[in-house]
Amino acid sequence: MKNIQLISIAVLSLVFHTTYAQQDAQYTQYMYNTISVNPAYAGSRGVMSVMGLHRSQWVGLDGAPRTQTLTLNSPIGENERLGIGLSVVNDEIGPTNETYIGVDFSYTIPTSEIGKLSFGIKGGAHLLNVDFQELVQFNQNDALFENNIDNKFSPQVGVGVYYHTNKFYLGLSAPNLLETNHFDESSTSSDSDAVSFLAEERINYYLIAGHVFDITDDLKFKPALLTKLVFGTPLQVDVSTNFLMYERLTLGVAYRWSAAVTGQVAFQISDAMMIGFAYDRETTELGQSQFNDGSYEVMLRFELFKKYNRMLTPRFF
Repeated sequence: MKNIQLISIAVLSLVFHTTYAQQDAQYTQYMYNTISVNPAYAGSRGVMSVMGLHRSQWVGLDGAPRTQTLTLNSPIGENERLGIGLSVVNDEIGPTNETYIGVDFSYTIPTSEIGKLSFGIKGGAHLLNVDFQELVQFNQNDALFENNIDNKFSPQVGVGVYYHTNKFYLGLSAPNLLETNHFDESSTSSDSDAVSFLAEERINYYLIAGHVFDITDDLKFKPALLTKLVFGTPLQVDVSTNFLMYERLTLGVAYRWSAAVTGQVAFQISDAMMIGFAYDRETTELGQSQFNDGSYEVMLRFELFKKYNRMLTPRFF
């Protein structure tokens, strides 16, 4: 019961007479899920790539975030300069359930014999559901929580730019440029200072970068960086280091600045199929809670090769 009250207090503090700056879903294995944050990535692997990911955050805490993601992206056309992608994300936390559906388009320009620069645009929809009956309410007669929110729609438009070679990548993006207030239209108040909306969609800016170093013929090393900026919230910085051995096994560790440490493992089951797993442990006081057993991610990627029977030069990103 205590952990139910903890999450209820947290959610109520966000929605009652206050503004909540909402952030996008969080990923530890972001290096395999780039299409979700940068539309310019669509088609950059040169093959059709399908990826599914499940994340359970703060396991043991009732109402903690859970995220399911399904993405698809592929180059199209004879010269493969055009790319297309699809992203579906379901994000749950406490009484809220959010679904994002996005379609991505990219155009790639060769900048040298080894470098390519891609520009992308994302269009999509966001659906918000809030079931107030799941909350432990302090005031059972509060009019703000009388009516649930069902499939409240808001549009999304995003942009991105992505430069890459076979060894290096750098991207800058904003998956949604539209700032939307999610509110309960049925709630009214004579108090002009009262705030009726529950969450404000703010722009999430992403900077990603990584480089692959060949240690030996059978060992590659890739440091990577993801930085997320949302005005009104702390800056998120994820730094990871991964080792790819014999083009099959990937082992890595990561650090989310002032938030968590992570262990990662991935295995290339075949040329077409890859599975990955990650575990986060909070470095904040939340990580010391007896109700928090850490965060888990499971990822599965499947790729179809059009021109070759296998990918001739396996990409580490």
